Amino acid sequence: MSNGKRILLIIAGGIAAFKSLDLIRRLRERGFGVTPVLTPAAEQFVTPLSASALAASKVYRDLFDLTDEAEMGHIELSRAADLLVVAPATADLMAKMAHGHASDLASTLLMATDKPVLIAPAMNVRMWEHPATRRNLRLLQEDGILSVGPVEGAMACGEFGFGRMAEVPEIVAAVEAALSAGPLTGRHVLVTSGPTHEPIDPVRYIANRSSGAQGTAIAAALLALGARVSFVTGPASVPPPPGAEVIRVETARQMREAVFAALPADAAVCAAAVADWHVANAAGRKMKKDGSGRAPAFELAENPDILAELSRLETGRPGLVVGFAAETDDVVANATAKRARKGCDWIVANDVSEGSGVMGGTENEVTLITAEGAEAWPRLGKGEVARLLAERIAARIG
Repeated sequence: MSNGKRILLIIAGGIAAFKSLDLIRRLRERGFGVTPVLTPAAEQFVTPLSASALAASKVYRDLFDLTDEAEMGHIELSRAADLLVVAPATADLMAKMAHGHASDLASTLLMATDKPVLIAPAMNVRMWEHPATRRNLRLLQEDGILSVGPVEGAMACGEFGFGRMAEVPEIVAAVEAALSAGPLTGRHVLVTSGPTHEPIDPVRYIANRSSGAQGTAIAAALLALGARVSFVTGPASVPPPPGAEVIRVETARQMREAVFAALPADAAVCAAAVADWHVANAAGRKMKKDGSGRAPAFELAENPDILAELSRLETGRPGLVVGFAAETDDVVANATAKRARKGCDWIVANDVSEGSGVMGGTENEVTLITAEGAEAWPRLGKGEVARLLAERIAARIG
């Protein structure tokens, strides 16, 4: 429950604004106080009267309302709440936030606050996928802005894809997570994620199909339990979780350096799909065909074994080291042998054989290998796998 926490809810203009009324109702049912702020565009979709009635609170609309400035100025309003929530967060408002604009009440409040901010993006799929929006999201995440969604689905414009605002229960859960002191509060967890890219020449590289989705989900689940998360990620297609300390790398050797620089940690989860080899004779310039019909010869050298090095540290070893085993056959047997060989505490084994849909997909089917044996989990969404693993980690080190 809320323990009397107050939410400043900024409602931007967009068809998803109609969900904000249900969000107000659900938040108040959970015991939160809600103060709504409507942008001029939001008033095209919801009325100040309806928002005020559901919130049982005054609705703020105009930066230059002198009465409001006398009673509660925008600085005080921006800091009176425990959390600022922007739902829906339009592409326009995200751009203002990312670039520090303060041209209206909503953007000024977001600039002036010293409290955490959670956004629930909502926009057309093409707007969500636009490079400018992706850049703005990265900037906001680097600033520590939390986010929930968007999700995939049908949109009012008739298109289908990502950009639909997260459903109200998901936003409520994100609000509660942002304000909770979870079992991992005060704990530092290191998470690696994504693939590594091993250069062949300046334009080509060796890689794998990892999207980084599972590692990102694990980091987000750990953050929700209160952990401080150092997130070392290769070039993943999934954006990193907001709230984590993000360290971006390209190669396995860079990942190793970043991992050891992030220590000490209470736990380490090595979910990255690190390449086993790099090209020892990588070219300094783009290689070209010479007409001979012969392919260039690559000399492969082993990459550092980050999981094994972490597990065998004599000083500064994390209290819990978790590895991943992506296998195509004899999953449990190979993962059990890997745990013994690497010296880690747990191995999360998954079947990435052709047709499993795991590598780059939205679901995972894992077996948790510990000193006590193998525990098979049912096929679940990667977010649910992450939540269960984070809870196990919290039970072990919390």
